[in-house]
Amino acid sequence: MLKYCLALMMALALAGLAAAPATAQSGPLRLTITEGVIEPLPFALPTFEAETAGSEQMAAQISALVAQNLTGTGLFRQISPDAFISQVTSFAQPVAYTDWRAINAQALITGAVTVNGDQLVVKFRLYDVFSGQEMGAGQQLVGTAQGWRRMAHKVADQVYSRITGEAGYFDSRVVYVAETGPKDDRRKRLAIMDYDGANVQYLTDSGAIVLAPRFSPRGDRVLYTSYETGFPRINVLDVATIGRQQITTQAGEMAFSPRFARDGAQVIYSLANGGNTDIWRTDLATGQHQRLTNAPSIETAPSFSPDGSQIVFESDRSGTQQLYVMSATGGEPRRISFGEGRYGSPVWSPRGDLIAFTKQNAGRFHIGVMRTDGSEERLLTASFLDEGPTWSPNGRVIMFTRETQGAQGAAALYSVDVSGRNLRRVATPDGGSDPSWGPLQP
Repeated sequence: MLKYCLALMMALALAGLAAAPATAQSGPLRLTITEGVIEPLPFALPTFEAETAGSEQMAAQISALVAQNLTGTGLFRQISPDAFISQVTSFAQPVAYTDWRAINAQALITGAVTVNGDQLVVKFRLYDVFSGQEMGAGQQLVGTAQGWRRMAHKVADQVYSRITGEAGYFDSRVVYVAETGPKDDRRKRLAIMDYDGANVQYLTDSGAIVLAPRFSPRGDRVLYTSYETGFPRINVLDVATIGRQQITTQAGEMAFSPRFARDGAQVIYSLANGGNTDIWRTDLATGQHQRLTNAPSIETAPSFSPDGSQIVFESDRSGTQQLYVMSATGGEPRRISFGEGRYGSPVWSPRGDLIAFTKQNAGRFHIGVMRTDGSEERLLTASFLDEGPTWSPNGRVIMFTRETQGAQGAAALYSVDVSGRNLRRVATPDGGSDPSWGPLQP
């Protein structure tokens, strides 16, 4: 019942994009939706039990991060421990469902933490309070004390998945361009972080301008555009070794806006030569190139569909910047954007049902989504400058770059739910732009 309730909440939040309206059913759980605002599902999360001496702080940190992950989605609300009637002192103790119902907890999460040297063991259970049942079997995760944040993300992913029926996205990383310095001397370097802005690591120095990093499907490599030689060139960087491979281009050619194919073996990108910009495809192993478009217009920002059969891209062939879809092997594209304004930086949802994009109209920038045929366009944000959307691994959240007027051009990363709710800034040590959300980590 708990899973049904939140699934209905999410479906109603997306009613503007749904093919048919959701139908409510009777049951003990209720949800409140007022003018499109979802009432978050209340959950209780007592601090996980510390089963070994000295692991109390680790248990408290993991508990807090699990709760932070869930509440950060906008779909859940944590009940304050001050309201608890029952106190959970042991992972093995029976659940007093009546006490949790009395404080309107619809979900209860309990856990225990064991630390032996560098080994960390986390156990957890999830209960549907109203039905008085455990949701699936309890689970035990084993990792390292150093990787406690990942353990907390994995617990939150499991809870999120069991309640919503969707895959989670907390145990994932984002690669982006870290920006420092004044506007007239901006330094840019590639950085990688946890989805929530923690554990930032720098992949390049600030010796050359870098743009548009893009994760591989497995998250082990990053494509990006570098101006190290004075001309834009596409590099492939191995995240573990920081080793680089460059896609070969001819003298005078400029290559940019790259993305991996679904298999990670090929790359699509824009290539400018002689005043003309088209979309090309390159096999990384053989170096073989294939031209996919051949028009006097500017074609750029290509993105594969999840099944690898189609490519969406932006083009000014109609006279203004619009979105087009074509076969992954090339051929005649079809236009899918017809609203007012200019469209750019399209990216296909991992679910395959939506395309996110940047839109400029009437002096404002927006992040929006539309169906893959261009129907049901929906704008999620509006700002002085919003651009460069990227999807969470489960297709539920979009991260993007925002610049605010009067901030001296400083960029920051933001995220928003695909329904247009829960706009949040993603904390980074410095400015950030051009995010690319990677897959769930293995």
